[in-house]
Amino acid sequence: MKQLAATLLFLLSVISSAQNFENQWDGHFSYTSVKSISQGNDRIYAAAENAVFTYDLSTQELNTISSINGLSGESITTIYYSENYNLLVIGYENGLIEIVLDGEENILKVVDILDKQTIPPDGKRINHFNEFDGKLYIATGFGISVYDLALLEFGDTYFIGDFGSQINITQTAVKEPFIYATSSQQGVFRAEVANPDLIDFAEWTNVVGGNYRGIQTLNSEVYALKSSGEVYRVPDAGAFVLVTNFSEAVVDFLVKGNTLTITTTNTIQAYSEGFVQLAFVGSLPNFEYELQSGLTFNNTFYLGTTEIGMLIVPFGSNQGEQILPDGPLLNQPFAIDASPGQLWVGYGDVTVNFNPYPLTKRGISNLRDDTWTNISYDELEAAVGAEVTDIVKVNINPKDPNEVFMSSFEKGLLKIIDQTPTILYDETNSGLTHAFVPPNNGDAGIRIYGSDFDRENNLWFVQAFKDEALIKRTPGGQIQSFDVSDVVEGTNEPGFSDLKISREGFVFFGASRHGLVGYNPSTNAFNIITDGGVGSGNLPTNNIRALAFDNQNRLWIGSLNGLRVLFSVGSFFEEGANTDAQAIIILDGDVPQELLFEQSITDIEVDGSNNKWIATATSGVFYLSSNGQETLLRFTKDNSPLPSNNVQDIAIDNLNGTVYFATKNGLVAYNGTSTAPRDNLEGVYVFPNPVRPGFMGNVTIDGLTAKANVKITDIEGNLVFEDTSEGGSIIWDTTAFGKYRVASGVYLVLITTDDALETKVSKIMIIR
Repeated sequence: MKQLAATLLFLLSVISSAQNFENQWDGHFSYTSVKSISQGNDRIYAAAENAVFTYDLSTQELNTISSINGLSGESITTIYYSENYNLLVIGYENGLIEIVLDGEENILKVVDILDKQTIPPDGKRINHFNEFDGKLYIATGFGISVYDLALLEFGDTYFIGDFGSQINITQTAVKEPFIYATSSQQGVFRAEVANPDLIDFAEWTNVVGGNYRGIQTLNSEVYALKSSGEVYRVPDAGAFVLVTNFSEAVVDFLVKGNTLTITTTNTIQAYSEGFVQLAFVGSLPNFEYELQSGLTFNNTFYLGTTEIGMLIVPFGSNQGEQILPDGPLLNQPFAIDASPGQLWVGYGDVTVNFNPYPLTKRGISNLRDDTWTNISYDELEAAVGAEVTDIVKVNINPKDPNEVFMSSFEKGLLKIIDQTPTILYDETNSGLTHAFVPPNNGDAGIRIYGSDFDRENNLWFVQAFKDEALIKRTPGGQIQSFDVSDVVEGTNEPGFSDLKISREGFVFFGASRHGLVGYNPSTNAFNIITDGGVGSGNLPTNNIRALAFDNQNRLWIGSLNGLRVLFSVGSFFEEGANTDAQAIIILDGDVPQELLFEQSITDIEVDGSNNKWIATATSGVFYLSSNGQETLLRFTKDNSPLPSNNVQDIAIDNLNGTVYFATKNGLVAYNGTSTAPRDNLEGVYVFPNPVRPGFMGNVTIDGLTAKANVKITDIEGNLVFEDTSEGGSIIWDTTAFGKYRVASGVYLVLITTDDALETKVSKIMIIR
């Protein structure tokens, strides 16, 4: 009976191949935090938080492997490169294992541990990989699993705690005839590695108790690391021999070749057999860092830092070389905004109830001309001479893309000019004042969230816990506040969320407790709708999270509990007018149902074709037709490179159609085709062109004016397609009105502007 639980754990190795998304997606991951390092195939492999980069030792070339290539986007704990099998093995916090093979072109997902119900979620962590005799010994939060690297399948699992219980195994090592395992709970275990009955916990000997961080074989010796910092030589028999004691935390303990590398938070050192120190690095000029991983290879240290990537230091040198792929500052983007050719990112963080504590100090990032510029928090604070915590909203000035405003949900309004933070508007230099949290009137600071520019280039924004919650900043910098207490108890509102402005200049903003508020600046009139049912607004909840005006001036409203549309914005302030928001009803088969029923919506963006991108907190992204009746695309972490289904913000570059998704675990971009309308037809182009055999996608005609008529005919003039553009582009599925795929040949694209004053003719070559 001792063996039964172990043998039942893995009956069949569950493997699936990951999909590569490089043709339509781009990854913008941060590689600043290096969690684990391995070496093989003349490369250094460095695992960041949820992606991997490789450094070619011969060419110094950098490559990245991320969710774009098929990785899961989950939190990585350890990696290992097997030179015997040319495999990179990646272990995750949640128990997932991914194997990269075939020159990084194929990724296998091994989900046995991840999916196993008998293991608690907090016990599935992959801690360490150790290869011996074609087997990979996997140290996990529950025990040891054995994986056959040749067959790519699991073997046995060893539960070696008291009476066969699950315990956290930190590392394993083999020095024949023994296999060793360290535990953070019960010390060091040993058994004969050739024993065919290792699934029987009784075959394992607990040679010493305590909390142990790791164990490694260094040629003929075995060394064990205690979590308190002591390193012991482990003899074949007898008591452990203390060889050194580290005063600071040891974060990595690893043997590569004939060298043991011990990495602490501030130092890295290498030892040969006999525990003879070969080299040591305690500090490096020009670099401030904290270490979390380390490796020694070919008389060179590779240091994995928490914030500045990987550092390379040859033995005997105190000069470090930084190795860091281009990317944003962090993998926790919260707020983004895009304009043609650029993207800005803020990394603030507030809870669903708009609690900013603990305050985040995370800096900002700008992508411009495909290159990232990162401004650390220390640089940001030094530039404006004040703290700028929890940046939760980004607004690029539509009339001056070099001017950017960011909302701090605690400190005020940040202004950036030409990638340089210039001023923080707060109580010391503007009309902004602190708010206070009832009932004890604790100081809430200046909690700004939603913001938007109107057509006169005024920036409107909202502040929590104040009756004068609606604020306008003029282009000249004057601040004016508006009292909302006639419709909203502002002092009891912890989060005025999104804010958008209609084509008439009406200002709409959402609240977390009170519903949707509208303000007419020309009449100084407010109105509000709520979740009180028909006649009171018909909102699904008063907790409003996202707003967007589409090209028809309809207001799309995203809430914590579903979607609504306000169709008659123009009559919102008219006495007796129907101001109820409407649900979008779609047919699921023959059954009518509410679109995005009870979904927690985090953002809504409208692209150049008037289609809607809708982000959710738990279900990824929905791409809807202009009227919401058709779901054009649905992206989740299971069918796309989204590293998380919690998508916190979306931004669209309307010039090229790129759609950016800020998720809880990183930033990715979809190369969309819907662009903003152009002023003329001079920039019309068609892609792909020619359409080659095997292509099954859509042809995009881009560079169109609004409401341009597009006809496609064969060379004899037979019409096969006709459409009117909503924005700057349309797509053609290369069929004759959806009936059949057109034959090989040359097709004419005939474009006429809405006023019929301009025409354009292009050609498409289709090769079947």
